[in-house]
Amino acid sequence: MIDVREESEWNEVRIPGALLIPLSQFVARQDEIPAGRALIMQCRSGGRSGQAALALRTAGRTNVANLAGGISDWEAAGLPVTYGE
Repeated sequence: MIDVREESEWNEVRIPGALLIPLSQFVARQDEIPAGRALIMQCRSGGRSGQAALALRTAGRTNVANLAGGISDWEAAGLPVTYGE
């Protein structure tokens, strides 16, 4: 899972195991994204992560999904999150 929110948002709450690559740095840091693996892009509500997923698909990546509803819906569903830095 790739979290494309900003670091300040990440420091408040995050999904355990997610890799932080803010959308503002996404193009420059795409080489950090593991190749050959299914990816789930995630942000607060699904908008920014949708942009990131589209960018990866446009670049030829397959098996890329967007977490609809983002971490907001994830947390509301009672799924695991980590709080604080």
